[in-house]
Amino acid sequence: MKLGDGSTDFWTLAIIVGLACVTVLTRCFFFILDRPWGLPDWAHRALHYAPVAALSAVVIPEIVMTQGHLVATWQDARLYAAVAGAAWFFWRRGVLGTMVVGMAVYLPLHLGLGW
Repeated sequence: MKLGDGSTDFWTLAIIVGLACVTVLTRCFFFILDRPWGLPDWAHRALHYAPVAALSAVVIPEIVMTQGHLVATWQDARLYAAVAGAAWFFWRRGVLGTMVVGMAVYLPLHLGLGW
């Protein structure tokens, strides 16, 4: 059978079935065991840092880079908004306030001054 003629060949079906089996096995692994299973202490400690690391990996490049290059000027509203938001967070420890303060700094600089 040829690809593109509306039919699926054997290998494509075999791969789909194989991936489905691996997914079901890995997701049901904890239910299959007959005794409780826990993570080691080092894994518990590492999981505490995972959300912060993931958020940093997404947010920091958006703040300091434009189209794949580092920001070359200080006239970028994102830099000032990030500093203001971080200051609010360290002062009040509120996530909603951090977003509001960051946007309150970002919007006038970006829309008003064109930064």
